Amino acid sequence: MARKERSGTDLGSFIRQQRERANLSLRRLAERAGISNPYLSQIERGLRRPSARILKSLARALSIQAESLYARAGLIEDGAKPPAVTEAVEADEVLLPRQKQVLLELYRTFLDGSKERYMKENQ
Repeated sequence: MARKERSGTDLGSFIRQQRERANLSLRRLAERAGISNPYLSQIERGLRRPSARILKSLARALSIQAESLYARAGLIEDGAKPPAVTEAVEADEVLLPRQKQVLLELYRTFLDGSKERYMKENQ
């Protein structure tokens, strides 16, 4: 199988896995992404290569990062560095400022605990 065909199948399989993980039917995901069921079915089977716009809609409907779909589709280099936890929390548009603050405080507490444990284990 050619690389282009294989990446389409890999992308489709990944989308199917994410859809199943989110417990969405094919019809429901298509509806949420604003595309037709037959088109989504063709994407999942690797028969169609969706545009970046469609991938972004699918990512939004699946609540995943569009970059993960772009990389699987070969639109960006795989291995792009994911955002740091603090950057991701700060950039989140759904969380309220207080929720972001609490998450970041908790994250920093975990980091401090991990650093202390690491220091003790490596003395």
